[in-house]
Amino acid sequence: MSNALSYQDKKFENIDYSEKDLTKLEFTDCEFINCNFTKSNLTNTDFIDCSFAACNFSMTEMKNSGIKTVKFKECKLMGIDFSKCNGFLFSTSFNNCQLDYCSFFQMKMKKTLIVDCSLKEVDFVETDLSMAVFKNCDLLNANFERTNLEKTDFRTAFNYSFDPEINKIKKAKFSKEGIIGLLVKYDIEIE
Repeated sequence: MSNALSYQDKKFENIDYSEKDLTKLEFTDCEFINCNFTKSNLTNTDFIDCSFAACNFSMTEMKNSGIKTVKFKECKLMGIDFSKCNGFLFSTSFNNCQLDYCSFFQMKMKKTLIVDCSLKEVDFVETDLSMAVFKNCDLLNANFERTNLEKTDFRTAFNYSFDPEINKIKKAKFSKEGIIGLLVKYDIEIE
């Protein structure tokens, strides 16, 4: 990368940014393919209308980063604290991504589309996921507390378990098999 602070309509392929300082940059309509951002610092960096394919973001620092209409496909995003991102216009989608151990604490993620993703032990506490879609997602040990799940679609999601009494679930959609995940707190046996 050059010393410019702003990039527009650029394509970045097969670049290793691991453990690099990439702060205070702005990317608009950019495409990243097979790039490695492991443990890099993206503090105060904005991504607007960008897409990432087959990129690795494990343990990346994203404090005050702008994620505005960003698409992640086949990316590894383990252990990222998205709650540190700038919440203004935060908008993203995930397709076939690994998001285990991430945090979306108190984020506004209305209508977010999450497809074929692993979301094990993800923190969704106090997150607004109203009208979101979890299509074929593994939510093993994901934490939902005081979370807005109104009109959220869990019909093809699996391994989720949460208390309907401490979450907003009005008009949320579940499969018959998935209903079991809403009854776990009662310690009952269903056959």
